[in-house]
Amino acid sequence: MRVILVDDAALVREGIARLLVEAGIDVVAQRSDATDLLATVRRHRPDVVVVDVRMPPTHTTEGLRAAAELKRELPDVGVLVLSQHVETRHAVELLAEGRTGVGYVLKERITHPEALIDAARRVATGGTAIDPEVVRTILGTRRASDPTASLTERERVVLGLVAEGYSNESIAARLALTTRTVESHTRNIFLKLGLEVDPGTHRRVLAVLAHLRVRASGSEP
Repeated sequence: MRVILVDDAALVREGIARLLVEAGIDVVAQRSDATDLLATVRRHRPDVVVVDVRMPPTHTTEGLRAAAELKRELPDVGVLVLSQHVETRHAVELLAEGRTGVGYVLKERITHPEALIDAARRVATGGTAIDPEVVRTILGTRRASDPTASLTERERVVLGLVAEGYSNESIAARLALTTRTVESHTRNIFLKLGLEVDPGTHRRVLAVLAHLRVRASGSEP
């Protein structure tokens, strides 16, 4: 797997590069800003671009905007966005417009190399990877009417893994269940939430996150 790293913090960038290289991943380029990201990607042809949300010059959403532009121009390249804080709006924006091969994880995953590498590999193969802390924030947001109130405890656990981007097969392996059992749980979850049952991992992640987020009361990160 070939990766390009984009982060204005040199120590963070070098730390991520070291983790990836130790896992046998080829870091083909590093950038401190996203101004010429498209040109860099076209030159190196990576499988995944890992980019910080907040980049120079304003340190607001330059990285997120660059990621969205990259997916529009080169949809086959995976994009893994890093964020210092939980910002659920950014996660949903990244998934918008039917994009696949995208991920949104917190920088603290650097201290959990296996989680960061797993996210990168899932994104590289066209999957979706949403940080579990983002999912917990969405599921834990206080609502006037909680759409998950009718779910069983097991269904809530499965819902969280669906929202992170895991396939039914992966969820089954993580929970020591059969795939058929997980399929039954996900079918019940989507019916209870009033969502269309869709086997496409990315589409169902977006549906779940968007559904829960728009029903959150008050302001959200």
